[in-house]
This record gives sequence, C-alpha cells and structure tokens, in this order.
Amino acid sequence: MTDGANGTDGATYAWAPPEPAKRKNRSGLWIGIPAGATAVALIAASLVLIAPGASVAGVQIGGLTAGAAAQAISARLASTEVTVQSPAGEVTVSGADLGATVDATAIAEKAFADNPMWKPSSWFPAGTGVEIQVDPAEASAVLRERAPSTYRAPVDATVAFDSGSQSYVSTPAEAGEGIDVATVTAALQSAFDAGSATTSVDAGVVAVDAPVSTDEAGAAVATLNGILDSVGFYIGDERTVPVDRSTAASWLTVTSDGTGAFAISADQAGIQKVVDGLAGTVDRGAVNADVIVDTGGEVIKTLTEGQTGRSLGDTAGVAAAFAAQLAEGNGKYVLTVAETPFETTKTERNIDVNLSAQTVTLYENGQVYQHWSMSSGKSGWETHTGNFRIGWKTDLQDMGCAPGYDWCTKDVPWVAYFNGDEGFHGTYWHNNFGTPMSHGCINLTIANAKLLYDWAYRGTEVSVHY
Repeated sequence: MTDGANGTDGATYAWAPPEPAKRKNRSGLWIGIPAGATAVALIAASLVLIAPGASVAGVQIGGLTAGAAAQAISARLASTEVTVQSPAGEVTVSGADLGATVDATAIAEKAFADNPMWKPSSWFPAGTGVEIQVDPAEASAVLRERAPSTYRAPVDATVAFDSGSQSYVSTPAEAGEGIDVATVTAALQSAFDAGSATTSVDAGVVAVDAPVSTDEAGAAVATLNGILDSVGFYIGDERTVPVDRSTAASWLTVTSDGTGAFAISADQAGIQKVVDGLAGTVDRGAVNADVIVDTGGEVIKTLTEGQTGRSLGDTAGVAAAFAAQLAEGNGKYVLTVAETPFETTKTERNIDVNLSAQTVTLYENGQVYQHWSMSSGKSGWETHTGNFRIGWKTDLQDMGCAPGYDWCTKDVPWVAYFNGDEGFHGTYWHNNFGTPMSHGCINLTIANAKLLYDWAYRGTEVSVHY
C-alpha cells in the first residue's frame, strides 16, 4: 500500500494475518474424570464397609460389608473343631455339629457402626469378643452318636390314670448320663475367642436331666385330678349330673410333647353318650312348698321343700363344647334350662290356753282346729301367764322324781314344754279335766296330748291368760 493509501510516510505496509486463537487445554479434564470417579467410589465404599483391621473373635472383617462380615463370622464358628477326650476315647466335633450359633448379623452391624471406613480414627480397632450359643439337645445328640458308651438315656416322667385309686398318678423322671456339654461349649468358646480353628478338652460324664421332669408331670396330674374332682353337668352351682371318675378318665387323652408340656384332649363321642341321657335326669316338674308359720308369717316348720321345675333345651353342641372345656382343664359344664317356679302353701298355727275357762284351743289359719278341757296348776302351783313358744319335746318322761320334789309321777307321755318346766302332757292319774289339778303343767287326756305333740312343732306360739 502507498503512502497515498495511508497518507503517512510513503512506505508500503501489508496487514499480518491474525494469530489463530489458542486451543483450550482439556487434558486436565480428561485426566480428572477417572480420578474423580475413583474418589466417589471410595467415598461410597466408606459408607458401607467396616474399617481396616477390625476383627471379631479372630475373624478379620475389615474392608467387608456388614453382611459379608456376618457370613465370615458364622463360617469360622461352624468350622472350629473341638477334640473331646472322654471316657470312651477321643471324638472330634465342629461348631456346626454342636449347633453353635452367634448373632453374627447384629455383631457385624455393630462392628460397622463402631468402626466405619469413613471414620479414619476408628481404623485398626481391637478385636471384638462374641458369646456363642450351643443347642444342648443337638450337642448331646452328636456326642451320644460319636461316643455311645458314655451315654445312658434319661427317662421322662409320665402321667397315667390309676383305676385302683381312681386318680391320675405320675411316675418320677430318672436322670441319664452323657458327656458334659458345658465343658465342650466352653472349649469351643475359648478357641473361637482366640481365633483358633482347633482345640482339645477333657470332658467327663455328667447327669443328663430328663426332658420331662417329675415336677412337670406332677403339675399335669394336679390339673387332671382337679377335673375328676369336679367333673359333671351343672345347673348353677349344683352338680346335677355327676360323671364318675373312671368315665371321665375314659374321655381324656393325655399327651406329652417331650419337653415338659402335657396336652389334654377329650373324646366328644364318649361325652355325647352321657349328653343323650341328660334330659331324663335334668327335667322335672315343680314341687310346691308346704310350711307351718306363726301368726307373724315366720316359718317354724317346713313340711315339704319347694322345688323349681326345669327342662333342658336343645343339647346340640354340648358334647363339643364340653370337650373343649376339658382340654382346658375345666370339668364343670353349666347347662341352660328353662325353669318353672313353685308355689308355697302356708299354714298358720298357734295355741290358746284359757286359765279361767280351763280350756286349750288349737288354731289353724285363724280357725279353731281343736278345743279341749284341761287342768292347769292348782293353788300354790298356778300356771304362769304370758306368751311363749313350744320348745323341748319328749314322748315319755318321769316328773318330780328327784330330790327337792314331794311327788313322783312315772312315765308321763307326750310332753311339750313351753315355759321352763311348764308344758302340755298326757294324764293317766286323773280324769278331772276342767279343774286345776297340776303342779303348773297343762294336763290333757293322753289322746289329746298326743295330737298336740304331733301338731305343735317347735316354735309354735302359746298364749296363756285368764
């Protein structure tokens, strides 16, 4: 370009091409992506893994998830072996053989909670001890199988009905013998705690309790005899239809579960045979009551007890319901009946003694029942007036035949006292009725005295007046 072109110094200039734009360096980005992913993965792992160096009973669980740690703990326990020196020789059993278990899941989860990887301060923690559990029955079974000469089986207590005593009785349990499971368990625990795969122990023979004890059988006997003591069909509190003990026992089946529990079941068909005959025993008509009362209406003698009538309704389902009750230990089955009330007939009785008229009048329901002449106490021995009641009665008695009395009358019949030593009685030594003749008693003919004796019950009112 000439100076004319730019109007400066006449030199010619050419424009340089522009510098190309610098490319951004992306190598750091490409390098950073794998490193970032690794960091994220590490962070994620630290949230689920147990810290390095953590161990449980010698089992290294660092860097494992809680689930994997639980599997590792259980596997170590199952494979740990105990060589048992017994009187029968040497036998070897594993934790799996003995039914040994630990709550590995809870232990591993606690190890992670206490020692997570994301918490560096918890890395390389001390080992955690674990208590193992051994199933005694399973351990006894495997030791018995491998050293049978050391084992003598225990005998369970039993329950049975004794027809002689008509009661349930038990036979006591007898202990057996076997290798001491507790010693073997302790050895397994020590080996597991030490992280050792094997150990050995001397184990003696100890008593082996029967699964069904004497006390457990005794408790079942008490329940069963309680059933027999009360078994029957009841109306209210009355055992209206008792069931004899042997019949009830024939209904019952007692089954031991082998661990100390006894189940009771009842034969519904056997119960039904008794249910079928219930109506003939339960049903009855009402019986009206018949009573003797005083003038105030109080009962002084019941001649006939009143009895409510009753009838049994539908018995469908009774046998099944009773069978269910018996299985629960309840021998009282309460029946539902329809009742018919009874009526009561009351007869009022009282005696009037008129000293002025020298008469005795028996009243029944306010009407004269009998009216007789009599002889009351003579001068100096007057019969006392007042209101009394018949008390002690005797059909024959000597009167006055004792020190202090100036008379003696033998074999006085039909005596009914109403006031101390004053009473009605029969008289065979005079016939002068209507005139005071006695030492205070009321003299009657023997026939009249017998009628009064039978008619006037204890408590019958006696009014003596002029």
